[in-house]
Amino acid sequence: MNVYLMRHGLAVERGTPGYNSDEERPLTPKGERKVLRVADALLKLEISFDAILSSPLLRAKQTAALLSRAMKSKQKVQLTEHLAPGGNVKKLVYLIHHLPVVPENVLLVGHEPDLGELTAALLAGSKQVAIAFKKAGVAKLAVESLRAGQCATLEWLLTPRQLEMMA
Repeated sequence: MNVYLMRHGLAVERGTPGYNSDEERPLTPKGERKVLRVADALLKLEISFDAILSSPLLRAKQTAALLSRAMKSKQKVQLTEHLAPGGNVKKLVYLIHHLPVVPENVLLVGHEPDLGELTAALLAGSKQVAIAFKKAGVAKLAVESLRAGQCATLEWLLTPRQLEMMA
């Protein structure tokens, strides 16, 4: 299985008038454009997803939906609190194992620092490894048998600009 992890795109700053909570912060127009360029790069790299899971926070939902539409994915984005800040790795792994079809390529859209900690847990079995995702950055992990501990190999971790240059 390939597990792709993506941080949401550039969002409205915290404390911006009109947004009462962190959960309500949407992508900015620049953030939307960058997500669409990442989607184009992933398509050019012939990457597709059998399942797309996202944090329920607005900016992550928007990122997943934009990416899904731009890549013409047949899969509906599934929201899960396990990708929200403070999410549970074990419950996320359980959810992935219990999807209707075992995915070959799954995309997880979330937030920092949780996404970096999830990646560290899958790579090293510990959150002590520091891994940081740029906004709209994507990582690819190869996984023989997904579990909530050391089970993956990092194939790449790229910024949006690097993805665009590769495509």
